[in-house]
Amino acid sequence: MSSYPEQQAEEREVLQSIYDGDPSFKELNPTTYQYKFGEDGDPKSFLLEISWGQKYPDEKPDVNMDAFYNKHIIQIVKDHIKKCVLQEAEDYLGNAMTFSLFESVKEKLNELVVDQPEKTLENGISDLNIQNVDEDDDDGGGRGQGGTGGAVKKSALSKAQKRKQWDRVDARGERPRGYDWVDIVKHLSQTGSKADATS
Repeated sequence: MSSYPEQQAEEREVLQSIYDGDPSFKELNPTTYQYKFGEDGDPKSFLLEISWGQKYPDEKPDVNMDAFYNKHIIQIVKDHIKKCVLQEAEDYLGNAMTFSLFESVKEKLNELVVDQPEKTLENGISDLNIQNVDEDDDDGGGRGQGGTGGAVKKSALSKAQKRKQWDRVDARGERPRGYDWVDIVKHLSQTGSKADATS
């Protein structure tokens, strides 16, 4: 039986050859690997990080979903993905498993992120969570109406205002490239050319 470092070195070579040229795969160090599932800007895309311990593959690897890229993923979904990957790892104990775990996530991708909202805000809180907070804050205590229960606490932004904000930024909360560019033709037509100024 080969030692853990030998087994890990063999698996590392296999991973490097399989994922050679795959932009979604990243080797952070000889025992830590990341794979990005989904497209950039997709609210359901996420980064899965797998780290090997000293006794890997006889022990389960560490599964990390706390990468900065995953800030838009709600905690329930992160926990669900982590749990599923660790359950899958049980079946592969004693064998090289990193490739199998990444492939398993690819196969189950839609069911793993089924609870992830389609739209999330820049700070990682889903639009659904904000609506729920607004409803919870509305205690129906009738503030300002003598306890008759008709008062509704208004949210900071209306739905139309929220929609307008979403249209201004992409899924990462950034403005689109060129939003502040000057239209050169329009600018020159307003200022005139140097020849006009001298005549």
